[in-house]
Amino acid sequence: MSFSMHGIAVAQGIAIGHAHLFLQTSLEVTHYSIPPERLETEIQRFDNAITTVRDELHELERHVPAGTPPEFAAFLQLHLMILNDDTLSGIPRSLIQQQGCNAEWALKQQMDSLIEQFEQIEDSYLRERKEDVTQVVERVLKALTGQPATVAPEHKADMDSILVAHDLSPADMMLFKQRTFHAFITDMGGATSHTAILARSLGIPSVVALHHAWAMIREGEPIIVDGMAGVVIVNPDPLVLAEYRLRQEQWHLERQKLKRLRTTRATTLDGTDIELWANIELPGDVDAVKKSGATGIGLYRSEFLFMNRTDLPGEEEQFNAYRRVAEALRGHVVTIRTLDIGSDKPIEQAPKAQTLNPALGLRAIRYCLSEPRLFKTQLRAILRASHFGNVHLLLPMLSNGTELSQTLTLLEQAKVELRAEGIPFKEGIPVGGMIEVPAAALALPVFIGKLDFLSIGTNDLIQYTLAIDRADDSVAHLYNPTHPAVLYLVAHTIRTAQKSGIPVAVCGEMAGNAGLTRLLLGFGLRNFSMHPAHLPEIKQIILKTSLPDLQPLTRKILNTYDSERLDELIARLNQQPC
Repeated sequence: MSFSMHGIAVAQGIAIGHAHLFLQTSLEVTHYSIPPERLETEIQRFDNAITTVRDELHELERHVPAGTPPEFAAFLQLHLMILNDDTLSGIPRSLIQQQGCNAEWALKQQMDSLIEQFEQIEDSYLRERKEDVTQVVERVLKALTGQPATVAPEHKADMDSILVAHDLSPADMMLFKQRTFHAFITDMGGATSHTAILARSLGIPSVVALHHAWAMIREGEPIIVDGMAGVVIVNPDPLVLAEYRLRQEQWHLERQKLKRLRTTRATTLDGTDIELWANIELPGDVDAVKKSGATGIGLYRSEFLFMNRTDLPGEEEQFNAYRRVAEALRGHVVTIRTLDIGSDKPIEQAPKAQTLNPALGLRAIRYCLSEPRLFKTQLRAILRASHFGNVHLLLPMLSNGTELSQTLTLLEQAKVELRAEGIPFKEGIPVGGMIEVPAAALALPVFIGKLDFLSIGTNDLIQYTLAIDRADDSVAHLYNPTHPAVLYLVAHTIRTAQKSGIPVAVCGEMAGNAGLTRLLLGFGLRNFSMHPAHLPEIKQIILKTSLPDLQPLTRKILNTYDSERLDELIARLNQQPC
């Protein structure tokens, strides 16, 4: 019987093959009582399981295959941190002693408690880390029950195998890297889950959040994975199969053509140069930046140096990370955003504010100004790195002039200290601000004249403009980048900055959305910053676009408030031969 399933597309491409089911440990565990005289033995059994898993993860760390994306090692380290944290390796010991229960039950109780805490976190990236907790618990349960580290059945090295799993951990992914899977699909996961991140880094077509795929698909069944539409088709009929084989061939041909654009300048048909920069999270992402053909880094999310750890990175660690990227770019722009963290993105050794709405609380620049010592440490590290490359400093979530003045004062204090210590840095390091709060977009004169450049963070700008939490599934369908208010704010910011002679970029998801490239060009945008994987497609659109031809439709779009009419006009803008 043929049927289709819909999930979240996280890595583009089309795969056609046969299902291979990944058998995983069930988290349904039995509860039974342990006699008082055997409690110490039960605790020792739990400790032995923790040790076994720790050894397994260390062994995987030591044998990371050559060419493996840097994300693998980072995620393995995260799983080790979760395993070693007392909340997972210590509290179950107390539960065994207090409740007289078996180790599996104690571990499951503690996992449920941790998952409940993660569910309360507003930030989607951190909320999805609950999957990492579950994956670590699964490994410990396997050790407790005497199962091997991986229980996926052996199979022939079929060239068309597609992995079907309830969920996949980074460790599981490493075990499968040497096999011939052309795609994978999972019941769990989201756009920012580690499974999704790894899929994008490997370039494997994948769909997640299918909910019931593992239960409904049988071993060896033919399936199609459409990584663009987020669709999985099981037992496709001959006509559908033929259609997707043609799409697959066209996709591969298009990818090969796009690769040839790597060294081509992003120039419109009328001769206007467009800057295409990349967004990164960690120094290891620089290789992907170079392969994409990006001419700079428009957003280096420095908060990833602070996450998933129990300590804070010191000045030297930060300096070395920033310097590594600056040197690797060899004079091209490297825009380092200061710490965008707060009550919804907790870091272990920093005070945590309590608020009912973390997105409106102490985060980003507000958080940094409330922790001046931590902030100055980062400013010193960024200044020091500026001596080794073309480093720009970017301030997140500015909403008023006082925040900017206080930040510039701290920056000057950091410069005074470095001069006194004889440490070199770039005196005139460019300082920019992110426009992601509607108040900032509507009061740009507050910042123009004090800043050297602007960068529009469309993800938060949309969230705050529409009062929609994009991480909340119940309202996610209302998160709309083409809402008239959003388009007005983006266009207004671009045009106001240009009239003032200040450079402006877009670094949010809108920059990497091919359906909005021509619209942003029509608004006057000349600098896009995006995930490296999106850059070739955006460049291709730019090469086929004539800017003067965009103006009539762009003006109509900005004067249209009906959503259906807006969609129609944007579609026409993308279809017109430029």
